[in-house]
Amino acid sequence: MNQEQDKIRNVAIIAHVDHGKTTLVDQLFRQSGMFRDNQQVAERLMDSMDLERERGITIASKNGSYTYGDFRINIIDTPGHADFGGQVERVLRMADGAVLLVDAQEGPMPQTFFVVKKALAANLPILVVVNKIDKPAARCDWVVDQVFDLLVRLNAPDDILDFPVVYASAKAGYAIAEPDDEVTPESGMDLVSEMIVNHVPPPSGDPDAPLQLQVNTIDYSPYLGRLGIGKLVNGRISLNRNVAVVRRDGTVSPVRINKIFAFAGDQQVPVESAVAGDIVAVAGMEDVTVGVTFTDPDDPRPLPLIEIDPPTISMNFIPNDSPFAGQDGKFVTSRHLEERLRRETLADVALRVEPLTDGVGFRVAGRGELHLSILIEKMRREGYEFQVTRPHVIMREENGQTVEPYEELTVDVDEQFQGVVIEKLGKVKGVLLDMQVENAMARMKFKVPTRGLLGYRSEFMTDTRGMGVMNYVFAEWGPYAGEIQNRSNGVMVVKEPCTTVAYALFNLQDRGRLFLGPGVETYQGQIIGEHCRPADLVVNPAKGKKLTNMRASGSDEAVILTPPVDMSLEDCISYINDDELVEITPAAIRLRKQPGVRIRG
Repeated sequence: MNQEQDKIRNVAIIAHVDHGKTTLVDQLFRQSGMFRDNQQVAERLMDSMDLERERGITIASKNGSYTYGDFRINIIDTPGHADFGGQVERVLRMADGAVLLVDAQEGPMPQTFFVVKKALAANLPILVVVNKIDKPAARCDWVVDQVFDLLVRLNAPDDILDFPVVYASAKAGYAIAEPDDEVTPESGMDLVSEMIVNHVPPPSGDPDAPLQLQVNTIDYSPYLGRLGIGKLVNGRISLNRNVAVVRRDGTVSPVRINKIFAFAGDQQVPVESAVAGDIVAVAGMEDVTVGVTFTDPDDPRPLPLIEIDPPTISMNFIPNDSPFAGQDGKFVTSRHLEERLRRETLADVALRVEPLTDGVGFRVAGRGELHLSILIEKMRREGYEFQVTRPHVIMREENGQTVEPYEELTVDVDEQFQGVVIEKLGKVKGVLLDMQVENAMARMKFKVPTRGLLGYRSEFMTDTRGMGVMNYVFAEWGPYAGEIQNRSNGVMVVKEPCTTVAYALFNLQDRGRLFLGPGVETYQGQIIGEHCRPADLVVNPAKGKKLTNMRASGSDEAVILTPPVDMSLEDCISYINDDELVEITPAAIRLRKQPGVRIRG
């Protein structure tokens, strides 16, 4: 192993949503002296997508790097949500160790379980950072015990069970060896970097062997097009060198590498060459996809393809045919839709797209509701206009029996709400596996069919007054659980095209919940609210007051509207029934009945 390779550390950072992973990376970059004192640096630097900053979650895996002494530490930021697990499986291929970041109050969560399982399958050593130790309710010893129990449950070998631990507050910018140690002005994040240098092995690989570089993620440059990012497993790569690319289907073709980028902070820096162990981005292949191997043309040695868990949920994406179609979208045809979805599958191998056999449009299958709703939101912001159907869980046949996916759901709620949560989950065939109550907070574990969780989150937040926390992770394929009721109430459907009027809405609000306020353009078949009964109700939201010359003192102006229910994209997707659609445009999200559907009377 050459000296240069000995000073490289490639480490993945694993954490549950909102446990402080991106903030920790920010601090490591800052304290490495990478930025000038007066330099403006964005908070949560690695969350580069708008959606990531808004939601506070990591959606796409990203790479960064910083120096510690004479070591170069390459950071691989992994998504914290199991719906983006397709990325996790790929990016762990680049790592030689994993830092598990755990909240000092909450401990390891189900999504963490999912990613740690993948890291152990890749034989990576696990290093633990207990974060947010300055929380009033921090319980560091309990958290470390929980991490140990988690690794035991995952059958981790003895050497991994003897994991190193550092206690930190990424927000305050310090790390200490023991929870009781004093924090001084000199306490920085050096202990985290030291732990990485001492416990993560340098990358194995022979710089003199034939080239092997597998693309694990895709980036896009407006000047160079698609960039393939991966770790050099063996060999060297240099500019303008002819290499061979082995595609996913096994075909081999020549490619010329015209740009190589290494990582410094969150930036890509052009370099002339790279050796085994480096993580780089390369340009030169227009249609580069995840899983291809760049290799030596004289001695091609493709690396094994990445195994990806199968998708569990599918939706139909169809062109928009509503009366308002084409009013504010740039891309509206099925050809635009197909081109965009195909482009997404090149970068996201967990996504499956196939044309519909019984109409125009595409069946898109993914890992979960969030996975698909993030794709929809990205397309909407790019100017696409289309419609989607209700999500359906993908069933399979095994030994002549229909099986469906089940999730392990963990719920943290105030003790007073545990009854209503157990009751609601019982209705969707959920089974309570475990319950612990501590400090008036209940943590419950359920096994629930994936179908039962579609749309449950908003109901859960209502039931727990917005104070509950729910997380789920794929558990197994199990026997079909039977019929599950989606929504018991009907909807209010617009009779004819009109603009909503406050007086008409005032009279309708006794009939159920409204989704729109006054002064909104609507069309025939559009859904404007939920009926308080099981039947659908055809309404005229533009019906004005009959004018007479009689006046009642004070009552004519007294039109008091209850604020309409503000439905997010996820709420809309989980709300609709099979005979309804969500119309998605850059400026609006509307609910409608499918054309030609008879209204339930």
